[in-house]
Amino acid sequence: MPYTLVNPIVLTEEIKKSRFIVNAAPVNTAEQAMAFIAQVSDASATHNCWAWKVGQQYRFSDDGEPTSTAGRPILAAIEGQDCDQVVVVVTRYFGGIKLGTGGLIRAYGGSASHCLQQAELIELIARIQLQFHCYYNEWPIIENRLKELDAVIEKQDFDAAGVHVNVAITKDQAQLLQQSLSDITRGRVQLDL
Repeated sequence: MPYTLVNPIVLTEEIKKSRFIVNAAPVNTAEQAMAFIAQVSDASATHNCWAWKVGQQYRFSDDGEPTSTAGRPILAAIEGQDCDQVVVVVTRYFGGIKLGTGGLIRAYGGSASHCLQQAELIELIARIQLQFHCYYNEWPIIENRLKELDAVIEKQDFDAAGVHVNVAITKDQAQLLQQSLSDITRGRVQLDL
């Protein structure tokens, strides 16, 4: 089961006089990953190498380091820690000692791995998206039931008749939610995918 970070984390390591600052964060989309990379990259640093993984999508960059000595090892660290929906940026300030290709691979991959090992991780739970509409007087009871079923309320819109709700719930809880909605609303409300 894959994991993601609970909160962003920063780790600093010194390897042969070069300083490596690792920034890692949870992300849900490629756009969020790229925005994080732009936010934490330091233009005055020697290199800002990065990798991110969101489901089946992934990208990495060596940012001027020799090919496959930085971005790919960072991605390997993400996958090695069984992480998903994660972005890692390793910023290097050159200390005057060349590390060679093997040294670079160990430095970038190792520092990214150390950072992820120290991060607080949470298991990613696969959820399906559902929606429904209920009356205002039904909403407090349904909202409590959603909490009991560990459903995530992603969106709620209020209109003249009641509440339109988008939820994310585990597949095994969806049937229980449908039964609860049917019981609370006397069969009137059905879940829509």
